[in-house]
Amino acid sequence: MTTSSTQEKPSATLKAYEDKIAAQMQDAKAKLEQIEAKAKDKTAQAEIATVNSLKMAKQNIDRKLKDLKTTHDTHVARAKASIDADVAAFKASVNDFAAKFKTSSAKK
Repeated sequence: MTTSSTQEKPSATLKAYEDKIAAQMQDAKAKLEQIEAKAKDKTAQAEIATVNSLKMAKQNIDRKLKDLKTTHDTHVARAKASIDADVAAFKASVNDFAAKFKTSSAKK
């Protein structure tokens, strides 16, 4: 019995999109890791909890990006819009948290 693969190689535009999202996520992840290191140094439990929450959000985006490869063509635009919205919210959350963390660290 032969099974045919229903998964095709990602198109160039899909690959470019994935690369763009991956780069944005890498930047945010680097910021998050810096904050986490500082939070752990100060044993700031609230900051660590926020970092863990943001890590979960990143994992969710990573999962959606992975699932995009198997998304039916008719749903790709909606999936990309959802990913874009999640990435924007994630980046804004990381930036807000970084700013608050920097401010609270400066006060101590």
